[in-house]
Amino acid sequence: MSGLHAAALAERTPAGETIEIGRLLDVGGASSQVALDATLIAALADDPDEGIAMAGQIGAQVKLRVGPRWLLASLRTMRLAAPDSDTIIAAVDFLGEGDCEGATGRMVNFRRGVTRYPVPGTPVHPVSAREMRQMYAADDRPHIEIGSVYPTRNIRAALYVDALLGKHFALLGSTGTGKSTSAALILHRICEMAPEGHVVMIDPHGEYPAAFRDAGEIFNVDNLAMPYWLMNFAEHVEVLVSSTGPDRQLDSDILAKCLLAARAKNRCAEGLTKLTVDSPVPYLLSDLLGILQAEMGRMDKAGGSAPYQRLKTKIEELRADPRYTFMFSGMLVSDTLAGFLARIFRLPGGGKPISIIDVSGVPSDITNVVVAVLARMVFDYAVWSRGETQRPILLVCEEAHRYIPSDRVTTGAAVRSILERIAKEGRKYGVSLGLITQRPSDLAEGVLSQCGTIISLRLNNDRDQAFVRAAMPEGSRGFLDALPALRNRECVISGEGVSIPIRVALDDLEPARRPASNDPVFSDLWRETGGEAETIERVVKRWRAQGR
Repeated sequence: MSGLHAAALAERTPAGETIEIGRLLDVGGASSQVALDATLIAALADDPDEGIAMAGQIGAQVKLRVGPRWLLASLRTMRLAAPDSDTIIAAVDFLGEGDCEGATGRMVNFRRGVTRYPVPGTPVHPVSAREMRQMYAADDRPHIEIGSVYPTRNIRAALYVDALLGKHFALLGSTGTGKSTSAALILHRICEMAPEGHVVMIDPHGEYPAAFRDAGEIFNVDNLAMPYWLMNFAEHVEVLVSSTGPDRQLDSDILAKCLLAARAKNRCAEGLTKLTVDSPVPYLLSDLLGILQAEMGRMDKAGGSAPYQRLKTKIEELRADPRYTFMFSGMLVSDTLAGFLARIFRLPGGGKPISIIDVSGVPSDITNVVVAVLARMVFDYAVWSRGETQRPILLVCEEAHRYIPSDRVTTGAAVRSILERIAKEGRKYGVSLGLITQRPSDLAEGVLSQCGTIISLRLNNDRDQAFVRAAMPEGSRGFLDALPALRNRECVISGEGVSIPIRVALDDLEPARRPASNDPVFSDLWRETGGEAETIERVVKRWRAQGR
């Protein structure tokens, strides 16, 4: 330890040599320990340079000279060497390295990874704001700016768009931390950068139409017009087969036979040599009912008439229920697949690159199936369009833990299956997945680890923190310890979308571009009165009509 004190601050030479604040004690792969001078760190706290003033703080960066390079490390934990000592022992994680600029000694050309490790005794120096600006600069890579790097006010935090979307991303945060607004901010920035892009967002609460009314198309039960015949066989089973146990397999077998016969009756099936129950070929519900009736009347059928009757009853219920009109209307029989894909995937976008699919009005018992169909359409289109001009699609799932639940949940097999497949294989076909959730620990094992970039706001739950810690790279550990202490709309970003893990204060979004997710102000609203009778009357009318 050098024994330097506050007077040594004046010793920085015009050549740009930086002050020594400690020494390296031991080296251990990704993590090592340094000894820092507590007196000097306290004096540095008033330095006008924001980077140097942060030296010796959890999450701050320090640098060590190794030959012609500077090695960058992040402070993770700190403790006094002894109760009466001025020496602080800190654990550090190595993040990357940069070249040492000859004239000034500053770090330039920063990149991730370590070529050579330092030896114990190597001096430790603070990192200046100028060097931080160079480290976080996006240079010529396509990027979006979403906030300021903590603790600075003017060093911009950039996300590399190609790396962010090419290898999937996850946005995590407890309720009330600004998760929805952060998602809207990132998507707005992407839409501004790529006005002819293709983004599909599944919105389970109807929060995002308010944010993207001018930047995209809004779809809900009133205008979605998603034909029932787009469902594959597994999705048909989830909707139409209500039995359990051995009866479920029998009902499924009967449905497969009758569904294939119904699809074969459509003229779109003419000339198809590989028609299957999964083929997106239109069919009439009346044809399916007629075939079920004919099969039920056959003398050589296996079992009794009960399975046929169950299927017929379920189909008739769906056709008669006005809540399912957006999917089971008789108007949706014609071959509208090309038009449906063009509308939903914004092909072409016309300057409105995002589709918000508001599923809040979809009956809860088929919400998972609707999401499964939309996600599968994205994936199947990407698979079957290989060889054409590529049009990559970003699929964003809000409340992702609903659709890709952990192994403890057994419902919604179809939607879980397709989203897990997109997570594992989507990037090969140009499909990007964005997962937004407040409960990462409720996601299926392995899905979070498929996300190349993780953007985490404050997480209050210990289980969620542990789950995210396991998914993030080693060098992020110092930042992860800050997760419970983040302010609203502050986040830690690590992975492919950033050069090194960073803590970011996110930009404010204009009120007109924010999602409708504000918390009610009880102290104000509970002082107001008047008009309750008229309000109740209007609510009851909408409630009974099952519409808005």
